[in-house]
Amino acid sequence: MSNSADSPGTGSSPVRGRFRPVRVLTAAVFALAGLIFFTSFNTAKGTNIRTDASLLKLSDLIQERSHKNGQLNESNAVLRDDVEALAERDDGSTQAEDDKLAALERNAGTQKLSGEAISVTLNDAPPDATAKLPGYPEPQPDYLVIHQQDLQAVVNALWQSGAKGIKVMDQRLISTSAVRCVGNTLILQGRVYSPPYKITAVGDPEKMQTALAASPAIQNYMVYVNVYGLGWKVTEDGTVTLPGYSGTVDLQYAKPVE
Repeated sequence: MSNSADSPGTGSSPVRGRFRPVRVLTAAVFALAGLIFFTSFNTAKGTNIRTDASLLKLSDLIQERSHKNGQLNESNAVLRDDVEALAERDDGSTQAEDDKLAALERNAGTQKLSGEAISVTLNDAPPDATAKLPGYPEPQPDYLVIHQQDLQAVVNALWQSGAKGIKVMDQRLISTSAVRCVGNTLILQGRVYSPPYKITAVGDPEKMQTALAASPAIQNYMVYVNVYGLGWKVTEDGTVTLPGYSGTVDLQYAKPVE
């Protein structure tokens, strides 16, 4: 039998008791892996981090906020009606002052407005649309959707014709309203809409239709209607009642960071 230092029973320290860096490194790797697994489990809480459908998407968040803003606008309108009803009981003002206030509210768009109206409906073209007329290129995706400038052109033409009030979708426009599009969706006063977009205006139907036809921006839009099939429809609605604006009238603006 060998009398070397690694033989059992000798007075020398056994080799397996010596310090081995490899074993320490292995233990550290396993400890790190355990930490990663624990962190992943704590984050997921039993769900699939990569594919779980319950995780809130950005589009879902936008729709949720849009719905909530709509509910808040409705609540605000109810409260405004209550305040006006209480003020009418005995506000200490004269009839002339009340009439002046009512006229200001009508001009501001916060009161309902009835009168003859027309509606303009714009819609995206079919996704498989092709050029209908010779000499025009095949459409790019950008050609087939409604853009912000298209909606603005309609609204501007209607105001120019002397429209007394305008509603886009289900919301009344006021002087601070901004018609904005992000992608192929409309964002109006904190709410999100998808096409088709309907714009209703109270005024002289003949003058409003004349103004629409005379607008250079709408004339350009009509080229895409005729060539690629973008949606365009103008109807006379008879007598219509537009809702009063029910949102906040406070101006929102950026503030410097202190």
